Amino acid sequence: MSLENNLTEPNGILLVDKPAGMTSHDVVWRVRKLFGTKKVGHTGTLDPLATGVLVILLGRAAKACEYVSHDEKVYEATLRLGLTTDTEDVTGNVLTTSESLPTPSEVETVLPSFRGEILQIPPMYSALKVGGRKLCDMARAGEVIEREPRPVTVKSLVCEPTESPGDYRMTVRVSGGTYVRTLCADIGSALGCGGVMATLRRIEAGGFPILECFTMEALEAMELTERLALLRPVEELFSDLDTVCLPDFYRTLCRNGCEIYLKKLSASIPVETRVRLCDAKGQFFALGEVGNYPDGPAVKAIKIFVL
Repeated sequence: MSLENNLTEPNGILLVDKPAGMTSHDVVWRVRKLFGTKKVGHTGTLDPLATGVLVILLGRAAKACEYVSHDEKVYEATLRLGLTTDTEDVTGNVLTTSESLPTPSEVETVLPSFRGEILQIPPMYSALKVGGRKLCDMARAGEVIEREPRPVTVKSLVCEPTESPGDYRMTVRVSGGTYVRTLCADIGSALGCGGVMATLRRIEAGGFPILECFTMEALEAMELTERLALLRPVEELFSDLDTVCLPDFYRTLCRNGCEIYLKKLSASIPVETRVRLCDAKGQFFALGEVGNYPDGPAVKAIKIFVL
């Protein structure tokens, strides 16, 4: 656990195994009560139907939300063929049904077209905002608007038949912003029978696996000191980034908003690269980004996490 200068302020990453039937905001609200702080956020919403990894950020760590929400994620889902709904999952109103179901080999033939970089049309029942309004709010008001297809990446996709006819166990590794229920609906459409998402469990997010998460019941059964001990350093959110260590003089300049020219650090880093900024002892204090400046490429802090 790491703390701000105010040692009573919890600060760090909490890994929660979100239960079904609870929104991500519900989890945030309960975590606020458990830790006695209003500074709580998360790195990626899970629908109420979904369970699994929800990365919760407390204290100054909450400022990292905008920088880590697009990490790749891994899901286990149930694809149910022969059905379409207005929400693309089993919670919605049924639009069509089909008793003509494809064979497992026929399902396998369409999967290659859904691997790699693909285009997805965001579902109306989503938290995506258009013109300042959430699509789901528009959908509940009976509005349907045109949505532009967006590129997403499906790094891996496996579908295995289950004992229930029409149900397939699906495991996918996807880029942030990918809608698994839309993937299910699109696969069903390609097969001509329709498809929806019946279950969804996120088993990895931002490199954090489900095995390292804690249920709400377990967290609520702990004493505050035990919960605080579970908080992980915010720098773990950026463990995949290169590290730039700054001598004390440059660290002070950087913390005061100055850019540090790479030539002064004898470093060569591509422009637009994000890096972990550390002090001379290797202690993380900020997220930085390399940009072009009057005298050449330089790194500048874009978010300071340790005061």
